[in-house]
Amino acid sequence: MATATLTPVDTDKLSKLKSSVAELSQISENEKAGFVNLVARYLSGEAQHVEWSKIQTPTDEVVVPYETLAPPPDGSAEIKNLLDKLVVLKLNGGLGTTMGCTGPKSVIEVRDGLTFLDLIVIQIENLNSKYGSNVPLLLMNSFNTHDDTLKIVEKYKDSNIEIHTFNQSQYPRLVVDDFLPLPSKGKTDRDGWYPPGHGDVFPSLSNSGKLDALLSQGKEYVFVANSDNLGAIVDLKILNHLVQNKNEYCMEVTPKTLADVKGGTLISYDGRLLEIAQVPDEHVNEFKSIEKFKIFNTNNLWVNLKAIKRLVEADALKMEIIPNPKEVDGVKVLQLETAAGAAIRFFDRAIGINVPRSRFLPVKATSDLLLVQSDLYTLEDGFVIRNKARANPTNPSIELGPEFKKVGNFLSRFKSIPSIVELDSLKVAGDVWFGAGVILKGKVTIVAKPGVKLEIPDGAVIADKEINGQEDL
Repeated sequence: MATATLTPVDTDKLSKLKSSVAELSQISENEKAGFVNLVARYLSGEAQHVEWSKIQTPTDEVVVPYETLAPPPDGSAEIKNLLDKLVVLKLNGGLGTTMGCTGPKSVIEVRDGLTFLDLIVIQIENLNSKYGSNVPLLLMNSFNTHDDTLKIVEKYKDSNIEIHTFNQSQYPRLVVDDFLPLPSKGKTDRDGWYPPGHGDVFPSLSNSGKLDALLSQGKEYVFVANSDNLGAIVDLKILNHLVQNKNEYCMEVTPKTLADVKGGTLISYDGRLLEIAQVPDEHVNEFKSIEKFKIFNTNNLWVNLKAIKRLVEADALKMEIIPNPKEVDGVKVLQLETAAGAAIRFFDRAIGINVPRSRFLPVKATSDLLLVQSDLYTLEDGFVIRNKARANPTNPSIELGPEFKKVGNFLSRFKSIPSIVELDSLKVAGDVWFGAGVILKGKVTIVAKPGVKLEIPDGAVIADKEINGQEDL
C-alpha cells in the first residue's frame, strides 16, 4: 500500500472539512470519524501499486470449483450444528425508484404475490424448521430504507426467524468546488447525504453493536448478499467447506456471459487474492483473454465474524475508494464509496468459489422480472428454481423499451407473462401489448410503429420472427 502525504492545500481542505463535519448533528461520532478518514485517504492519493511480474493465475486451491466441494454432513444434528454458526445478512439499502416503485426495492413483488423479502424469510424459515436451527436474518438498511423496513418486518413477527435491522453509515455529499459537506450549506434533506457503498457493511455491523451480539451467541460466519439476488441462498456445501478449512473470507464467482459487463474477477498476488479492478489498466485486456479470468464477483460473500472484528478494530480494511460524481440542484458533488469485494485481500485464507450460474439471479430491471415471472422458473419453498425443460444453459437476452421500465407499466402490458422456455432473445420497442398465453421462441423482435398501438393476440406463437406492425402477425 503506497500512501502519499497531504499537500498544504489538501491539509487545509481537510481541516476545514473536519470543522464543518463536527457541526453536523444528524450523524454519529463514528460516522463523522469514518467519513473524515475516507476523505483523508482520498486526498492523500493512497493507491495500491501492483507489480505485474507478481501476478499469477489463481489455482483451484484458491478459486475452488464448486463441484469439488465435499458434501455437507449427513445427519440433521450435524447440519443443525453447522447452521447454528451462520447469520444471513442482506444488503437492503436500495430503493425501487429505477423500476418505478417507492420504498425499499426488497418489497417489489417478484412472483406469486411474494416480495424479495418474503422469499428470503420463507427460505430461512424452512431451514430453521427442517433442522431445528436458529439462523437469524440481518438487514443492512440505508437512511433511505430504514423507516419503511421497520414497518415491513412487523409482518414476520410470528415467524420462527429472528430478524435484526441496522443502518449503514450516512455520509454527507462533498461539494466539489470547496470540498465542504453539502448539508453544512443548508441542504439538510436526504439529497445532502449518501450511503457509502456496501464496503461499509463491516464497520457498520461493528458500530451497530450487532457484531458483538452475534459473536456472544456463538455465531461464526455471515453470508452477505444483495437482497435482489434470487440465487443467493444458504448453501451447506460452501458453509461446511469454510468451517472445515477455517477460511476467513469467501467470494462466490461465476463464469461470465455476454450479458455480464460489470463485476471484478480474481487474481493471485503475493499469496493473496485481489479483484481484477486492482490490476494495472494496461494489463487488464491480457488477463481478460485468459479463460481462467472469465469469472466475476456475484457479491455473494461469506465472512468470518471474528476476522471482521479483528480487522475493523485495527482499522485495517482500507478498500479502494470509488469516487462517484453526482449533481444535486445544479451543484456538482462527490460521493466516496467502497465495495465489500475489495476487502478480500485483508483476510487470511481468503478463497473464491466458482459457483453455478444459478446462484446469480439478480433482478435489476423489468427485463429480469420477465424472466423470473415466466415459465422459465418455478417457485418451491421460497426458492426460484430453473425449469429443466430449457435445454440452453444460459437465459434468453431480453431488451424492453422504456414503456416497460416501471413495474406498474410492465405488468399492465402483459395479460399473462409469455412462455419463453424456448426463447433465445427478445427485443420489444414502442407501444406493445401482450395477450394471454403468448409463446415466444428463438429470436424475436417486436417493434410498434411510432404512435401506433401493437397488440399481440391471445395464444399467439411467435418463432424466429421480426414484427414491425399488426400486419406482420
